[in-house]
Formats: sequence, C-alpha cells, structure tokens
Amino acid sequence: MPKLTDRYLRTLAPEAGAKDRLVFDTDCRGLGVRATAAGARIFLVQWTDAATKQKRRETLGTWGSITIEQAREAARARLGDVAKGIDPRAVRLVQREAAERDKAERALTLAALVDDWGKLHLANKRPRYAAEAQRAIKHAFAAHLKKPAARLTKAEAVAVLDGLTKAGSAAMAGRTMAYARACYAWAEKRGKVPGNPFAALPIGAGIVARERVLTAEEVGRVWNTASAMPEPWGPLFRVLLTTLARRDEVAGMRWSELSPDLAIWTIPGWRMKRGQEHVVTLPEAARDALRAVTRIKGQDLVFSTTGKTPVSGFTKAKAALDRAAKVTGWRLHDIRRTGVSALAAMGVNPVVADMLLAHQPTRLSTVARVYQRHDFAPERAAALRAWAEHVQRCADSRASDAMNILSIENERARRGAA
Repeated sequence: MPKLTDRYLRTLAPEAGAKDRLVFDTDCRGLGVRATAAGARIFLVQWTDAATKQKRRETLGTWGSITIEQAREAARARLGDVAKGIDPRAVRLVQREAAERDKAERALTLAALVDDWGKLHLANKRPRYAAEAQRAIKHAFAAHLKKPAARLTKAEAVAVLDGLTKAGSAAMAGRTMAYARACYAWAEKRGKVPGNPFAALPIGAGIVARERVLTAEEVGRVWNTASAMPEPWGPLFRVLLTTLARRDEVAGMRWSELSPDLAIWTIPGWRMKRGQEHVVTLPEAARDALRAVTRIKGQDLVFSTTGKTPVSGFTKAKAALDRAAKVTGWRLHDIRRTGVSALAAMGVNPVVADMLLAHQPTRLSTVARVYQRHDFAPERAAALRAWAEHVQRCADSRASDAMNILSIENERARRGAA
C-alpha cells in the first residue's frame, strides 16, 4: 500500500479492463481512495464492525474538492468514533434524515399548508366556506405565513387569537381557531405536521352561544315591517322568516331552484353548509313573498340588484328593518332559533326540526344516521306550514303603524340623498 500523495493520485488509474481501483493509505490506516475509469479519485474510510465483523465503508469526498490531509483528518475522526463504539455511517444517516426532514419542514410553510388544505380537502366543501376558512387563517396569521407550519407553537397560536379578541373581534378569533384547528387536524392525519397547536387551547375561543329568541310581538313587528318594505329586501326578509333557511341560502336563491308553482325549493348541495341537497316545501306566505318579486327575463337570481350577484348590503337593510320594527339586539340567524323554539312548544319532533334546518339530527345515534334514510318530507312541510301560520298570527294588527314609520325612514333617506 502506498502513501497517498498528490503526485501518486495523478497517475492512479484502474487496471486495463477494470471499472475502478481501490488503494489504501499507509499513513492513515483505513483511509482509501477509489480511482474510476472516468478519472475520479474518491476518498473513503473503511473499518470493521465490532458486532458483525463486516467491513463498513463511508465516502469522504472527491480529490480536488478536499485535500489528502483533509481526507486523513476526516478518516481519523470517524475511526475514533468507531473505537468509542459509535457507528459513523449510522450517525451520518441519522443526520442526513434529520436534514431532509428539516428541509421538508421548511418547504411546507403555513401558507403552503393552507393552500394544500384548500386544494385537497376543501375542494368538496361549499365555495364560500372554503374561501373564508383560508382567508381567515392567512389574515390572522399573516406574520407566520412564511414560517414552517410544523413549527407554529401553541403559544404563538394563542397570542394571535388573543390579539383578535383584545381588538374586539372575539367572534372572528373563535372562527379562525376552528378553521386553523381543522386545517392542522387534516395535516396531522396526513403526516404533514407532528401535532396540532390549536387542539385544546386554554383560551376562550370567542364563540359565545347565542340565546336570543324573538318574542311573538317582535316576530309580528318584523313581519309587518318586512311586508311594507320594497323589493328586494321586503320579500327577502319575508322568505327568510317563513322558511327558517340561512341568510345566504335565501340571498342566493335561483328561479331555477323553484318549481313552476313556487311550492318546492330545491337547494343544490354546493350551496348548503353540509354539502347535501336540501328540499323545502314553501308555505303559502313564502310563495306570496316570491310573487311580489319582479322577475327579470334572463336573470336566474331571485334577489339581486345587478342580475349577476346575489343581493348585498344586509347591514344597512337590517338596520332600516330594526328602526321601523323597533326590534333590537338580534341577528337574522336568530330567526332559526326562534322558529325551532316555537315548533318545540308545538310538540314537533326534534328530529324533524333538525332536518328542517338542514342540520344533522342530534337525536339519532351514529348507527341510525347511517341507516335512517327517511327524509321526513311530509313532516317537515307540516312543521314549516305551522311555523308560517304562527308568524302570521304574531303579526301586529296595527301593520299600518309599521308602514308609516318605514315611509318616514324612506323620506328621510331621500331628503338626505337630495
């Protein structure tokens, strides 16, 4: 075996017909160099595994990229580890795997994770939910979007959500936490992240369970005021009140979803929260409200001012409704709670009420949900009819008062615009 020198390595080559040639250094036992037919000189270190008595080798580098002395130092360091019972190759494999994991973690930023969640999981969800879920996370965690998603800590998550709550956006903090928790739960199941920093957060999520139920008098005032309002808002509020549907479901109603006699409203799955088609048998009061809407040829949206997008401006319209009806401290979504509360008082089956709201029936067991395929259509129709009749009974007989108040509001608005 020769002592490796630069002069020796320049002339080192495989024997004729051989692919390579391996020689070892006399100055550092265990250091070898492999000369290939392509002209490369590759340093390696060789040792005998104490447990298996097998030869082990590890590449150190190529002559030219490292010097002979650097190769000797690297070989001695590895052979020193062997003498201590450490397997250098196993250590390098662990380090390489750790480096690869680190690289993968750095590549999957929070922004990339949210995008993947949107493309792979939210694609089958309602477009509005999918867009809002991604927007909320990216908006709240804007400062963390370029950081590895796997390294977002629970403390950082709490700090961001607490910031929203302190800024007066407690409800947004709750929704953002729910979106982010769902995103990380999905990623954790796929092995993209090691844990979920939003699981079991020790903070108030900002979601306050609402308990507002309109009284019979308030229901009557809202109905009478809505009856006096022009389209699109008057008919829209009346349909909302008599169907117990969600605001966006009514706002996005299409003529193509309605039967010719306006008796049946079939909401496609892509517009529903649970992604399942929902059929509503409209009571006569809702049909009357729809007959009051001017249908524009070539326009499919029922409630629209542009013909291309659903009606918007709910905040202003509801404010006008509240002032005229003299009803405060409520949201449009409270109508649904008011309706099912009234139906419960009437003795309506809770399963029917849940299905009327397009909820997953809470009274059915997990097994029953799988095998129960009856849609309770007749029962739902009867319940909705009973609710609509209740609304009309609640209507204030002094409807003209509401109309006069609304006329005053409209006149004030007209003068202000002038």
